[in-house]
Amino acid sequence: MTTDLPYSSAEDLALRIRRGDVSPVEVIDAHLERIDDRNDELNAYVEVLDDRARGAAEEAERAVAAGGELGPLHGVPVAIKDLEDVAGVRTTSGSKPMAEFVAEENALFVDRLLDAGAILLGKTNTPEYGHKGTTDNRLFGPTSTPFDTAKNAGGSSGGSAAAVAAGLAPLAQGSDGGGSIRIPSAFCGVFGIKPTYRRIARPAQPNAFTHTPFSQLGPHARSVRDAALMLDVLVGPHPGDPMVLPDSATDFLGATDRGIGDFSVGYSPDLGVFPVEGVVTDVIEDALSAFERAGAEVTRTELDYDGRTRAEIEDAWLSGFQVNYGALAEDKKALGVEYLGADRAEATPEFAAMAEAGAAMSAVEYQRADNVRTDVFSGIQEAFEEYDLLVAPTLAVESIENVLGTETSTVGPEEVNGEPVDPLVGWCLTYPFNMTGHPVANVPAGRTASGMPVGMQVIGPRFADDDVLAASAAVERVRPWADSYEHL
Repeated sequence: MTTDLPYSSAEDLALRIRRGDVSPVEVIDAHLERIDDRNDELNAYVEVLDDRARGAAEEAERAVAAGGELGPLHGVPVAIKDLEDVAGVRTTSGSKPMAEFVAEENALFVDRLLDAGAILLGKTNTPEYGHKGTTDNRLFGPTSTPFDTAKNAGGSSGGSAAAVAAGLAPLAQGSDGGGSIRIPSAFCGVFGIKPTYRRIARPAQPNAFTHTPFSQLGPHARSVRDAALMLDVLVGPHPGDPMVLPDSATDFLGATDRGIGDFSVGYSPDLGVFPVEGVVTDVIEDALSAFERAGAEVTRTELDYDGRTRAEIEDAWLSGFQVNYGALAEDKKALGVEYLGADRAEATPEFAAMAEAGAAMSAVEYQRADNVRTDVFSGIQEAFEEYDLLVAPTLAVESIENVLGTETSTVGPEEVNGEPVDPLVGWCLTYPFNMTGHPVANVPAGRTASGMPVGMQVIGPRFADDDVLAASAAVERVRPWADSYEHL
């Protein structure tokens, strides 16, 4: 009976549990068995909450028997990225100096998942503080994509995306400050969405007032409907978040049933500035027919950011991340961790270098990056004057080989099509939208001749998360990808 459970949708699991067709205990046991079978090879989870999950499942089973009101995710397993707090569980952030740090309270979104009836399976792997587009760290090593375990899952939410693709969870939480939901979703062949900035409340200490690059929580799922179901649980304001959007009353799950016959879609093969491998472009352009078959009009378009180069845009994004990590290094001194001092040797070298650069940056340098950000925002807004949605590749490359071990660092290529790129994130067509706050999804577009999945970004105007979901679901109906998880 349980053999189909690890690849059942979250929506189906919730329905079957509510009807009494399957028990939450059966669901959790099936997923824990799957984790036991596959996690050693994938390294998706860094901590599995076996006893806690089983106890929660037993409680969920009693609630079903009692006949009371059940939440929309009652009994559904969910994985949490190891940058976020779960009370009583380690939050290592993929960092050796934080290996034994135990959170005292849940993050707000964790409470919202629990209130909806979800059951936490465990914490998933991430690069140190999510600083790059691949997942590995000196504490746990690399995470693999289930499509080829020699290849990296992408980052920084690589453990979450790999867990979903391999049937180790139907839903997993990610966060995205430069593509960290979309990058691993692309490499792992799952759906992931970065909602409009601050659609999901995220009270933070010691600094609740965030600045670019905009980081946003979001779901990984094997279907658009499952991601929408999770979004419906996560979104909404909170008095502890001064930046959060007001309640929009948007029905995210309902948006997946809408047609897109009146949509105009602008296709940019390179977002105006990125080199992209031909094998990726071929898959994306084949997938464009799905929009047309769903009734939308697709037109190739060119984007321009007032002449800004890719190097300028990347440097502007990077300056924000550097400052954030410089501030983080300062904040962690309160816990006795000295990332730019005694503990530097245990930190990932690239992370430490970013923190050092941020600590040394002047306020004027930091503010100047907003000029570039403004030009990027204006260029994208200009495109939305003509199109309802934009489509582009998620990544410039087909895959990235893992570098094994915990004393090394898996990064991306140093060049694409002969053009030099930053190996940390320069091969990702994702980070411009963390400078602008637009909602963006990664939609599985197909697979290359070598069997690797390719991701396609669907980008919407700010606050048009429902349009992004509607278009993504329309593509899924025309070109379903559920069979791609067979034999993983």
